[in-house]
Amino acid sequence: MTKSNTARGNLTKVFYKGETDDFIVIVESPEDLAAWKKDKSIPLAQVVNSFKIMVTHKHGAQGQMDGASKASLENEFGTSDEDQIIRKILEEGQPQTVPVSEKPGTRNETKGAGRQGHPNA
Repeated sequence: MTKSNTARGNLTKVFYKGETDDFIVIVESPEDLAAWKKDKSIPLAQVVNSFKIMVTHKHGAQGQMDGASKASLENEFGTSDEDQIIRKILEEGQPQTVPVSEKPGTRNETKGAGRQGHPNA
């Protein structure tokens, strides 16, 4: 297993364009995905970043990602078995590596423009 893409400032997602919606699975790295495609005995846990299947509401690979509902998985794949669906997305989807612009988190609102002094003052 290689060093995670997010540790290198990148995010690799596998985009699957379905008939009813677009789905994404986040993987650790393109190298891990390629190794899994050659050797399916590699556990999915070493390939995927999370066992969460994302949906972009037909907005393509760059659309807002939300967790896919069981109903949307059933409609598209005929099952809600996430392991089976993840395997299909990894096999048939298109990998894309994008830079991660910043770490998620909250910013310090007290340092924002137009804000003076302590908020409780």
